[in-house]
Amino acid sequence: MLATVAQWLVLATLTGTLVGAGTSLFLYALFFVSAPTETAPLWLHMVLLPLGGLFNGLLLHWGYRANKTGLKDSTIAAVHQQAGRMPLATAWIKPVAALATLASGGSAGRTGPCSHIGGAVAAGIGKVLHLNGELRKRLVACGISAGFAGVFGTPIAGAVYGVEILTVGYLRHDFLFPATVAGFASFEISKLVDAPYIEYFTIGLPDNFSEILFIKTVIIGIICGLVAWLYVYLIELARRGFKRFRYRFNLWPPLMPLLGGVILAVLIIVIPTDYLGLSLPLMDHALAGDPMPYLGFLWKSILVAITLGSGFYGGVVTPQLVIGAMTGNAFSHLLGFSPALGGAIGLVAVVAAASDAPIAAILMGIELFDTSTGTFYASGAAIAAYLVIGHRSVYPDQLLAFTKSSWISAKPGLPLDKKTLYLSFGLRKWLSYLRKRRRGERR
Repeated sequence: MLATVAQWLVLATLTGTLVGAGTSLFLYALFFVSAPTETAPLWLHMVLLPLGGLFNGLLLHWGYRANKTGLKDSTIAAVHQQAGRMPLATAWIKPVAALATLASGGSAGRTGPCSHIGGAVAAGIGKVLHLNGELRKRLVACGISAGFAGVFGTPIAGAVYGVEILTVGYLRHDFLFPATVAGFASFEISKLVDAPYIEYFTIGLPDNFSEILFIKTVIIGIICGLVAWLYVYLIELARRGFKRFRYRFNLWPPLMPLLGGVILAVLIIVIPTDYLGLSLPLMDHALAGDPMPYLGFLWKSILVAITLGSGFYGGVVTPQLVIGAMTGNAFSHLLGFSPALGGAIGLVAVVAAASDAPIAAILMGIELFDTSTGTFYASGAAIAAYLVIGHRSVYPDQLLAFTKSSWISAKPGLPLDKKTLYLSFGLRKWLSYLRKRRRGERR
């Protein structure tokens, strides 16, 4: 076992260092291309969005023709289906597409491209070192975690998030040590080069635990679970809608992101441009306790759904942070507690629900609060939201290991987008007993 620890100290540190350098370069490039357009006037946004869509469509359509391996360009698929292998010739496409999306004002995130960089770098290391399939899988998981840790600004939460999103209801403990080492290595490289990763406010709380406040934060978690469900549903709906439209009119695939850009350009006539791009200032205001609109989560969800559903490429996690912080902040007023606390609770809860990653979300909550009582509040909200959303996720290729309720059963090991849920045997037996009893009473 000591040899295993030594092995992963070397491999995970190497992976985390390279991934940290790659993600830092991406973050600097993102800042360079998106900073000039963040304060652009409305007319310029309306011009850039269709152009960004067309660029995305052409890049993804023609670029992936270089993939001659037959492998999926997906980090989760690389772990579950491809023994840690990825198409390295096309590894650059998603980061470049994400730069174009965010520079043109598309509403998306930056964590997805960073995790993709991490997975691709790790797959490349595994190929160069001629590692076996099992080691390659673990190394890709390290790369995913390192990518998230470098951009989250919370290395432990980011590392665990990269492992937890692989499977719903099951955590590979053998992945945790290398993922954590890689996550810290990546985070330290990001700090060393002063990369612009996400920074969070620390929310101060009284040391005394309040049962009433705990119940209120659980209610916020339930609300955030419903908001996360809507967020995931809108993305799925937009993808299906654009796909059906393309097949119905036999359109050239690169035209779909162009169409999405046109729709976004029309929508921002009535929706503030603050909801375009990363929208991180909205999250900062929510965590600072500034008033947030009740329907802010809806505007952001709609713009993200159209952006990603039409074919732009971008991440799905940063919008969760923004949507969660706005939702928690806005609805905390109805329950009579601090909007800053509500924003932090909402951020944690939406990540737990939409990503099916409650443990990583709770760890993120630990880094958001400076007292142990804050962690209790975050935990209750995160688990409530995780249960309320049901078996949905922003990652449709997550595998389902265990269902979230004893009343529901499903065949384990299937991706979420191919799952079939059933009522459990015990519940069916109980319902059958009730039906027979009612029939007997009628007679």
